[in-house]
Amino acid sequence: MPYAAIRYDVIPGHEDEIAEIFASFRRVSTPVLKNEQGEEVGQLLGSAVFISDEIVIRVIHYEGDFRAIGRHMGQQSGVHDLEGKLAKYLKTQRDTSSPEKFAEYFRNANMRCIAQLTKENYPGPVPAGAQQG
Repeated sequence: MPYAAIRYDVIPGHEDEIAEIFASFRRVSTPVLKNEQGEEVGQLLGSAVFISDEIVIRVIHYEGDFRAIGRHMGQQSGVHDLEGKLAKYLKTQRDTSSPEKFAEYFRNANMRCIAQLTKENYPGPVPAGAQQG
Protein backbone atom coordinates (compact mmCIF):
# COMPACT_ATOMS: atom_id res chain seq x y z
CA MET A 1 0.00 0.00 0.00
CA PRO A 2 1.51 3.32 -1.04
CA TYR A 3 2.53 6.39 0.90
CA ALA A 4 2.45 10.01 -0.17
CA ALA A 5 4.22 12.99 1.38
CA ILE A 6 3.01 16.58 1.30
CA ARG A 7 5.43 19.41 2.05
CA TYR A 8 4.59 22.69 3.76
CA ASP A 9 7.25 25.42 3.78
CA VAL A 10 6.74 27.33 7.02
CA ILE A 11 8.31 30.29 8.78
CA PRO A 12 10.92 28.94 11.23
CA GLY A 13 10.55 29.56 14.94
CA HIS A 14 6.87 28.55 15.14
CA GLU A 15 7.23 24.80 15.56
CA ASP A 16 5.18 24.68 18.78
CA GLU A 17 2.31 26.76 17.35
CA ILE A 18 2.23 24.61 14.21
CA ALA A 19 2.35 21.41 16.28
CA GLU A 20 -0.66 22.63 18.26
CA ILE A 21 -2.60 23.32 15.04
CA PHE A 22 -2.00 19.78 13.80
CA ALA A 23 -2.67 18.30 17.27
CA SER A 24 -6.17 19.81 17.26
CA PHE A 25 -6.95 18.69 13.69
CA ARG A 26 -10.47 17.33 13.25
CA ARG A 27 -10.22 14.04 11.42
CA VAL A 28 -12.01 13.47 8.16
CA SER A 29 -15.58 12.19 8.25
CA THR A 30 -14.69 8.87 6.62
CA PRO A 31 -11.52 7.16 5.39
CA VAL A 32 -13.33 5.99 2.23
CA LEU A 33 -12.19 7.71 -0.97
CA LYS A 34 -14.64 8.15 -3.86
CA ASN A 35 -14.31 9.38 -7.42
CA GLU A 36 -16.46 12.07 -9.04
CA GLN A 37 -19.15 9.47 -9.78
CA GLY A 38 -19.35 8.48 -6.11
CA GLU A 39 -17.69 5.09 -6.61
CA GLU A 40 -15.29 3.85 -3.94
CA VAL A 41 -11.72 4.09 -5.26
CA GLY A 42 -9.61 3.69 -2.13
CA GLN A 43 -9.18 4.55 1.51
CA LEU A 44 -6.98 6.45 3.90
CA LEU A 45 -5.07 4.07 6.16
CA GLY A 46 -3.23 6.59 8.32
CA SER A 47 -1.09 9.69 8.39
CA ALA A 48 1.70 11.32 10.35
CA VAL A 49 3.02 14.88 10.45
CA PHE A 50 6.65 15.86 11.05
CA ILE A 51 8.25 19.26 11.57
CA SER A 52 11.83 20.48 11.54
CA ASP A 53 12.62 24.18 11.44
CA GLU A 54 10.97 25.46 8.26
CA ILE A 55 9.62 22.22 6.82
CA VAL A 56 6.47 20.31 7.72
CA ILE A 57 5.89 16.94 6.07
CA ARG A 58 2.56 15.10 6.15
CA VAL A 59 2.93 11.41 5.29
CA ILE A 60 -0.23 9.69 4.12
CA HIS A 61 -0.67 5.93 3.99
CA TYR A 62 -3.44 5.01 1.57
CA GLU A 63 -4.67 2.52 -0.95
CA GLY A 64 -6.30 3.24 -4.26
CA ASP A 65 -6.40 6.41 -6.36
CA PHE A 66 -4.08 9.16 -5.09
CA ARG A 67 -6.09 11.86 -6.87
CA ALA A 68 -9.10 10.99 -4.74
CA ILE A 69 -7.22 11.98 -1.55
CA GLY A 70 -6.99 15.67 -2.49
CA ARG A 71 -10.61 15.70 -3.64
CA HIS A 72 -11.72 14.02 -0.40
CA MET A 73 -9.62 16.21 1.90
CA GLY A 74 -10.75 19.37 0.13
CA GLN A 75 -14.34 18.59 1.10
CA GLN A 76 -13.62 18.26 4.83
CA SER A 77 -14.37 21.20 7.15
CA GLY A 78 -11.56 20.17 9.52
CA VAL A 79 -9.06 20.52 6.68
CA HIS A 80 -10.27 24.04 5.91
CA ASP A 81 -10.06 24.96 9.62
CA LEU A 82 -6.47 23.69 9.72
CA GLU A 83 -5.57 25.56 6.53
CA GLY A 84 -6.96 28.80 7.93
CA LYS A 85 -4.98 28.49 11.17
CA LEU A 86 -1.81 27.45 9.36
CA ALA A 87 -1.90 30.29 6.78
CA LYS A 88 -0.04 32.85 8.91
CA TYR A 89 2.88 30.44 9.34
CA LEU A 90 3.32 29.59 5.64
CA LYS A 91 6.20 31.06 3.67
CA THR A 92 4.07 31.14 0.55
CA GLN A 93 0.32 31.61 0.69
CA ARG A 94 -1.88 29.35 -1.39
CA ASP A 95 -5.55 29.19 -2.26
CA THR A 96 -7.25 26.15 -0.73
CA SER A 97 -10.66 27.81 -0.38
CA SER A 98 -12.58 25.30 -2.51
CA PRO A 99 -12.35 21.52 -2.89
CA GLU A 100 -10.98 22.00 -6.43
CA LYS A 101 -8.32 24.50 -5.35
CA PHE A 102 -7.34 22.32 -2.40
CA ALA A 103 -7.00 19.28 -4.69
CA GLU A 104 -4.79 21.33 -7.04
CA TYR A 105 -2.57 22.47 -4.16
CA PHE A 106 -2.44 18.90 -2.84
CA ARG A 107 -1.22 17.57 -6.21
CA ASN A 108 1.41 20.30 -6.47
CA ALA A 109 2.69 19.87 -2.90
CA ASN A 110 3.09 16.10 -3.27
CA MET A 111 6.73 15.13 -2.96
CA ARG A 112 8.37 12.73 -5.39
CA CYS A 113 8.59 9.28 -3.89
CA ILE A 114 11.94 7.61 -4.48
CA ALA A 115 11.44 4.46 -2.37
CA GLN A 116 8.69 2.59 -0.55
CA LEU A 117 9.84 -0.42 1.37
CA THR A 118 7.48 -2.90 3.00
CA LYS A 119 7.77 -6.34 4.50
CA GLU A 120 6.39 -7.71 1.22
CA ASN A 121 9.52 -6.57 -0.65
CA TYR A 122 11.96 -7.44 2.14
CA PRO A 123 14.79 -9.52 0.60
CA GLY A 124 15.06 -12.09 3.37
CA PRO A 125 12.69 -14.30 5.28
CA VAL A 126 9.98 -12.55 7.31
CA PRO A 127 11.18 -12.34 10.93
CA ALA A 128 9.50 -14.61 13.48
CA GLY A 129 6.43 -12.95 14.96
CA ALA A 130 5.88 -10.65 11.98
CA GLN A 131 2.52 -11.04 10.30
CA GLN A 132 2.39 -12.03 6.67
CA GLY A 133 0.55 -9.51 4.43
